[in-house]
Amino acid sequence: MKIGIFTRNEHSWCSRKLRDEIIKAGHEPFSMRFSRVRVNIGFKPSISYDGVDLVNELSIAIVRPIGRGSVDECFFRIDLLHKLERSGLPIVNKPSTIERCMSKFTALAMLEEHGLPVPKTVVTENPIEALKAYHELGEDVVVKPLYGSRGFGISRLRDEDVAKRVVSDLHFLRHVLYLQEFIPHGGRDIRIFVVGGEIVASMQRVSPSWKTNIALGAKPVPFTPSGELANLALKACEVLGCDIAGVDVIESPSNGYLLTEVNSQPGWMGLQAVTKVNVAAKIVRFLISKAKR
Repeated sequence: MKIGIFTRNEHSWCSRKLRDEIIKAGHEPFSMRFSRVRVNIGFKPSISYDGVDLVNELSIAIVRPIGRGSVDECFFRIDLLHKLERSGLPIVNKPSTIERCMSKFTALAMLEEHGLPVPKTVVTENPIEALKAYHELGEDVVVKPLYGSRGFGISRLRDEDVAKRVVSDLHFLRHVLYLQEFIPHGGRDIRIFVVGGEIVASMQRVSPSWKTNIALGAKPVPFTPSGELANLALKACEVLGCDIAGVDVIESPSNGYLLTEVNSQPGWMGLQAVTKVNVAAKIVRFLISKAKR
């Protein structure tokens, strides 16, 4: 079978690992960039890539990842995935799941609605309400872009004058204001990697700063989650519909474990460095199990 990989860079570490494992399993990888997909409406083939009919020639496709783009590009990519799914091509993760997880607001709100523990967070377009929230959340808050990953664009505000300036500038640039209480965590958080309802590997990310993203210099450390933590991660994936996910958890000194994010298009290079589990092989086995025959 032919297994599609939507990727910004087919030579990136994760994409290469997926291609290698697909070949080892006796199948054919097919790497694609969203920018080169063509959709025909009213004539066939409906969706193609360099002349390849994606609906009829692929057995399944994984999104690794959506990638950066304009509002038009990002909406089109999601709509394209929905179109592929409606046409009978299995997509991992499902387009609806990617949509939920792309928006920090939607993902966190759904987790909270299902009774899962999350940090106190305020989301608003109103700068006056945002400044009220700054005080209500203890005058130590983290401001995050509504859409984004890898820790980029995140700031910590602990000074009222700085908070006023940041909120004003973000409002002027027409950003939605997303403020979250800062949780003292000692420069550590937890990433739990889930594939098909199974926790395949976990790590702590240790950083000299309050940002714990591997992309920003944090170091991975081996970690085995407790039963409580494992159940929390699996429940988060169930709520958001994730078949593959990186679940991020922070431990609060006063409130225990809190879910901060569920990444539906997670990388695993840092994680692979501290686990003997072949993460890419686990993903490929799952894709094969869900592929159309």
